[in-house]
Amino acid sequence: MSAPQAAVDCKNQPVVLGDIVRVVNLDKRFIKSFPADERILIESMIGQFFKVIAIDEEGAPCVVREWHDERGIMQTHVIALDAEDMEKI
Repeated sequence: MSAPQAAVDCKNQPVVLGDIVRVVNLDKRFIKSFPADERILIESMIGQFFKVIAIDEEGAPCVVREWHDERGIMQTHVIALDAEDMEKI
């Protein structure tokens, strides 16, 4: 089994744990895979900056989106990003 390729952003810049990336795109099908009440939160990630908190088993950089639901309970989503979805800052 070969090692995963190093992660890169939309400009082919290497992306590693701890880097800051701006989400530049999220696939519409990906957004629609979430419950309706969470889609706006996921879509609102576009244009925002996030710290890479992990590299998944396929080598994709992961970022986390946190928010409080209507009851004040913290909710999170960890999102693995493809190269075309992010730009390293």
